[in-house]
Amino acid sequence: MGKYSYSRWFKARVKRAIADYKMIENGDKIVIGLSGGRDSVVLLNVLSEIKREISVEYNLYAVFIHMGWTMNTDLLEELCCKHDIPFFCRYTNIGEIVFKHCKGKNSCALCSNLRRGALNNVVRELGYNKLALGHHLDDVIETYFMSLLYTGQFRTFSPYTYMDRSQVTLVRPLIYLSEANVGTYKEKYGLPEVKNPCPLDESTKRSEMKQVVSNLGESYPDIRRKFLNALKSSSTKSLWPQPYNKEKI
Repeated sequence: MGKYSYSRWFKARVKRAIADYKMIENGDKIVIGLSGGRDSVVLLNVLSEIKREISVEYNLYAVFIHMGWTMNTDLLEELCCKHDIPFFCRYTNIGEIVFKHCKGKNSCALCSNLRRGALNNVVRELGYNKLALGHHLDDVIETYFMSLLYTGQFRTFSPYTYMDRSQVTLVRPLIYLSEANVGTYKEKYGLPEVKNPCPLDESTKRSEMKQVVSNLGESYPDIRRKFLNALKSSSTKSLWPQPYNKEKI
């Protein structure tokens, strides 16, 4: 499939996700959480393209949360300039907090919470109302297995979440697309990517779950499609009823 045919196929699934969950509405002011990784640059590119194709009017603003490590954001600024999207870098000491004060214990969860908090703060400061993140279908499935295996719960994140404390709505327009789909889009468009300087990159619990999902995909090639269908048609009626005695076993 050529670049433009693939782009149409890709954007059709993003538009479907947006419509299914009313992620974007007229007048929305949306901050894109631009991490520099593949997923976020693809999200920026596709939301910019879709903006010219649908009747909904919305504004975009790209925000990068700097962790305090040495990192060059020039390529990200150039990408934003190409799409006429404002770029803002918020400098923080999150990296120092995570690795010095917490000594690596629960560092990924803490890092995620701190980065999300910093993003929410910028969204409010800018007067914007929504935050778009580049999570895709593989992220949804990995989160499900992480929750099941490490907390014993059937849980994963939602396509659309209103956060009461920050009064920011979180949207994930790439949820109908796999990691491989996102990677193909990035390659066809030649989009830039800034390597994550985190010392724990590729050695986290999520990396383990990524391998689990990859292995399942090799044995059951349509697992992602079936998982998505299961999520969209899920019902508590198909699970056990709550016991009268709620003491843990």
